[in-house]
Amino acid sequence: MSGTNATSGAAPCRFAHYFVICGIDTETGLEPDELAGKITYLFKLTFSLVYPREHASLSAYMCVGENFEQSPLKRTFKSKVLAHYPENVEWNPFDQDAVNMLCMPKGLSFRTQADSREPQFHSFLITREDGSRTYGFVHTFYEEVTSPQICSAMQTLYQMHQAENPSSATPSSSSSSSMDSLASSLDEADPPSSSSCRSAACGGYDASRDTLYVSKALCLITPMPFMHGCRRFLSQMHRAVTAASPPPLPLESYVHNILYEVPLPPPGRSLKFHGVYEPIVCQRPGPGELPLADFPLGQTFTLLGIENLVQLFNCTLLEMQILLYSQDYQRLMTVAEGITTLLFPFQWQHVYVPILPASLLHFLDAPVPYLMGLQSKEGTDRSKLELPQEANLCFVDIDNHCIELPEDFPQFPNKPEFIQELSEVLLRYGISPVGGSQQALRELEDDGRNGNLGGEQLAVLELLQGNTTLERLQALAKRTGVRVEALRGVGGEGEGQGGRTAVEEEELRNAKLNVQLREVFASRFTTMFADYEAFVIQSAPDLESWLTNREQMHNFDKASFLSDQPEPYLPFLSHFIETQMFATFIDNKIMSQWEEKEPLLRVFDGRIDKARLYNVRAPSLRSSNYQRCTVLKESAQAIEQRMMKIDHTAIHPHLLDMKIGQGKYEQGFFPKLQSDVLSVGPTNNKWSNRTATAQRRKDRHRQQTEHLTLDNDLKEKYMQEARSLGKNLRQPKLSDLSPAVIAQTNWKFVEGLLKECRMKTKRMLVEKMGREAVELGHGEANITGLEENTLIASLCDLLERIWSHGLQVKQGKSALWSHLLHYQAREEKLEQQQAESPGKNTHIHIYKHTHIQSMGEIKTDVGRARAWIRLSLEKKLLSQHLKQLLSRQALTKKLYKRYAFLRCEEEKEQFLFHLLSLNTVDYFCFTSVFTTIMIPYRAVIIPIKKLSNAMTTSNPWVCVSGELGDSGVRQITKNILEMTFDCQNLGKLTTVQLGHDNSGLLAKWLVDCVMVRNEITGHTYKFPCGRWLGKGVDDGSLERVLIGELALPNADEDFGRGCRTPDMQHSPGQTRRVKPTSAQIQEAIGEAVNSICKHFHKPEKERGSLTILLCGEVGLVGALELFFHNGFKSARLFQKTVFVWDFVEKAVAYMESADQMGDMQETAEPMGLTCVSLCHYVSAINSSPRNIGKDGKFQLLVCLGARDRLLIQWLPLLVECPVIQRMYEESALLRDRTTVNALIAVLQTLHDFPITLEASLVKGIDL
Repeated sequence: MSGTNATSGAAPCRFAHYFVICGIDTETGLEPDELAGKITYLFKLTFSLVYPREHASLSAYMCVGENFEQSPLKRTFKSKVLAHYPENVEWNPFDQDAVNMLCMPKGLSFRTQADSREPQFHSFLITREDGSRTYGFVHTFYEEVTSPQICSAMQTLYQMHQAENPSSATPSSSSSSSMDSLASSLDEADPPSSSSCRSAACGGYDASRDTLYVSKALCLITPMPFMHGCRRFLSQMHRAVTAASPPPLPLESYVHNILYEVPLPPPGRSLKFHGVYEPIVCQRPGPGELPLADFPLGQTFTLLGIENLVQLFNCTLLEMQILLYSQDYQRLMTVAEGITTLLFPFQWQHVYVPILPASLLHFLDAPVPYLMGLQSKEGTDRSKLELPQEANLCFVDIDNHCIELPEDFPQFPNKPEFIQELSEVLLRYGISPVGGSQQALRELEDDGRNGNLGGEQLAVLELLQGNTTLERLQALAKRTGVRVEALRGVGGEGEGQGGRTAVEEEELRNAKLNVQLREVFASRFTTMFADYEAFVIQSAPDLESWLTNREQMHNFDKASFLSDQPEPYLPFLSHFIETQMFATFIDNKIMSQWEEKEPLLRVFDGRIDKARLYNVRAPSLRSSNYQRCTVLKESAQAIEQRMMKIDHTAIHPHLLDMKIGQGKYEQGFFPKLQSDVLSVGPTNNKWSNRTATAQRRKDRHRQQTEHLTLDNDLKEKYMQEARSLGKNLRQPKLSDLSPAVIAQTNWKFVEGLLKECRMKTKRMLVEKMGREAVELGHGEANITGLEENTLIASLCDLLERIWSHGLQVKQGKSALWSHLLHYQAREEKLEQQQAESPGKNTHIHIYKHTHIQSMGEIKTDVGRARAWIRLSLEKKLLSQHLKQLLSRQALTKKLYKRYAFLRCEEEKEQFLFHLLSLNTVDYFCFTSVFTTIMIPYRAVIIPIKKLSNAMTTSNPWVCVSGELGDSGVRQITKNILEMTFDCQNLGKLTTVQLGHDNSGLLAKWLVDCVMVRNEITGHTYKFPCGRWLGKGVDDGSLERVLIGELALPNADEDFGRGCRTPDMQHSPGQTRRVKPTSAQIQEAIGEAVNSICKHFHKPEKERGSLTILLCGEVGLVGALELFFHNGFKSARLFQKTVFVWDFVEKAVAYMESADQMGDMQETAEPMGLTCVSLCHYVSAINSSPRNIGKDGKFQLLVCLGARDRLLIQWLPLLVECPVIQRMYEESALLRDRTTVNALIAVLQTLHDFPITLEASLVKGIDL
């Protein structure tokens, strides 16, 4: 975000567009700045009767309340743009209000001779609606006030302050708004310095005794961020008016030169131009290099420390709300520009205000991602700074070297190795990578604000002490306003290498450090997105159709891209590819097939192409191994070569055709410049005629001059713009802060939130339904569990931002949780008042609250709110609960301002409707995230009453198993058949082990199903059985393993009612009544094996239950049962039911007897070992203490054979056994050698996977 797009192509090539002077207007006098100081004007005071001279200077207004208690020197007064040259630039119209506000964000500042008056430098930028930027560089100094009216007005204010201060000791009542509390915390009086204490002790400002100084700002407005060059130019301009002798030329010559005769350096070249005293060199990166970034990254690392900076960088990539906090405007700008510079090739797409003027504090209420900078006051306590929303806020306290991070966000990939590489670069330039708090003590020692002197200053002080000559020189320097450091500069800066000055050496060092640090960051993106082009979906035939259908199109194959990435990268990448900056990056890529490539994209694609030339893509690149940057040396050399060999030298400043006698030099005062010579440039200059194309100029002019005001007729227009364009508000308008414009901005926020809700719910719905369609056999899945969790986390963030918008009073970090607590308290109060007739739905929220509040694992309000959202979504009640929460309109009006999203009825209804659509799919977003909490489960056993005894004399028991564990054996009270137990979260339930001890006369038991309900989420699982449990009936089983399925939401209403007997195929371990064909059986086996293969190709955390794939209705066991039942003679030849397990036992018995008689001695050794293993496994299953029945034993044999890779070895033994001829027909699949060989080949594919069996399946088996 270097601003290159502001001047690309044929845009004007002037180095600077405007030279601006801001300060006090002596004609209008002192005007209190109600916006900067958050002052309330209550009435107008007519000074003309009592103080006629001061009337004009005081602007006839009196401020009361909190600001009136402050010393007048501490108050804020309106500054004005005193002059700007030229009057206007066609391609960059001058925004006077914005420039004035950003040049002096806190308004005018007054000092006396007792106060510190050190010049200050800061930068700012203005972001246009098209994303392009204009930069401003400001040098602020103090100039003596010579106007008697201003001095008298200040004297009057002091007298009023002394008269009123004793009677107004208590602050006036402040508004209930959280924004007002924020303003008041920022406006707390600074701790007075020792000098100001002395001034106060002397009675404050006295016009007869004190000299009054006021701040004045010199500013350059430029299209590109040449920070060092502008800083040096402005500093020399200030030196020219404070020096003892006048500058070599009139100041107009230098201003004219920088505005009209100094061009922008061409790409890849360097330029030298001249200030008042020394030449200034700047250079611009070439077309294939990283864009220009002149703000010192080394300082950013020093201020924050490398760990904090990487975390801040991560939060910026994930588009969180970021608030920078510092006393120093330039620090705010340096950190903001440094962070956004590191995003290459991506660009920050949201609100970006590195210096937030006090008049725009309400913008912190914006329910959108933002990156803003807020000035702190010395001594302000962070704990008193109440921000409108903090649920997703990254708060960066620059001066105290610390950051406060949001909860639960993924870490940047390879973070330890990344930090190590950055540390090595910093150490090469002598910068400690620790920074932050480790350097705080050293900075404290060198910090002039503490009254301490830095190392060099201390050496000068020691030199001066005891030397009378130098002491006299120092006194002379102090009287002339020249510092010792400045004297050193005037005398000539020290020579560095190659004849460069020390300042130039420092700038070269910073430039080389900048580019090497940025290369390390850029290298990470080149590695992670080396193959991004392969996943870009370019389906539109032309640009017009693509723009028309942009919102309906999928432009990037996210699922395929994630499946191609190393697993450690997935948590971060799954979040990042959902951001607006990534979407814009892909949009730029698609549009590049019809238009010229966006500059950052062109550089990035060039780097990827270059990497492919040297390193052909191989599978090893999917590895998560860290790849270090390989171009650090070359990038630094390119910078140094341009600085060593100057490519261009601008025209020297020269005498202009000026009127003699005007702008006379007066030491310490910046003169009034002659506007006529500065309003137009030379006509014979080759740079002056290089302007933009007519169309570009016309578009830029239209974008900059379009000022819209809001009325009822335009409301719909803005809504349509938000729907059709989806543009983000990059920066609030600084030129118009009328109520209409603020209302317009809030409408844009409301529409943006509604659109974001629609897009998020649509994405969640489409992707989720896509996966569920796969489970029904349609198409391919295009969402993973990781993606789903990312989308839900994004929904939680959106709801927090909606609930934070327009808050009256902020209470806690989570606005949603605060609202829920208010609602709960209100309902409890109503219950007490109407105890005799409680409302039907009164307990819905309170009931859910109780569960969340009792979860000790969650420590914060933000965490509780997210848990509540996930739980409501899992219960399919999110829309209903939020609708009920907002039904108490009196509470909503109490908590929210009129413009808040939650008080816009039409948008609120649409919002709830979008959330209601999520009820069409199933989520387990609460169950899968909070895995360690205790959950109450309720289990009910439902017998088939018509065919068996409803009562049983035996003692039943149950063991519930899920993806996260099992409950252990739980005894059920006899004949009650229902129980409730608490257990650690089992996740999605998979199996239930059901059994009894066969005691008493009525021990035989025909069970329809078992129902298990999660009492927190409300999910009910049905475990069909339809089989007998008891000796001498069915297969003689006293214990069965049942496979579960999620029941319909209203299934819990029928818990106590008898259910019909389920279809026989719902019980996986029984004989099927419907005989499938041979082709259907082979297809079922192929599908079962294929499902298991897909299971293992998913990431481990997303695989779900393997037990269902083995033992479920369409699992491997059921398919092999069909295979073994084909042609089985049990029903025709025998009176009693014979099971497949009987065949296996007879075959094993034959093998054992043949081995004893020696018939198998001639068998090959591998075949002999296979026989031994089969006999051993069957014996172990039969000797198990469990009474699982014959079908259960066959199921266990198949599972153990699949786990230990023995199935394909056992099948030939069973086929060759003579027993098969007695028990199977000639046409049976098991007697067809070709079919058996095909089955073996299919089962062979399972050998590639490590099959692990649930403990509920193999319990009691000793192998």
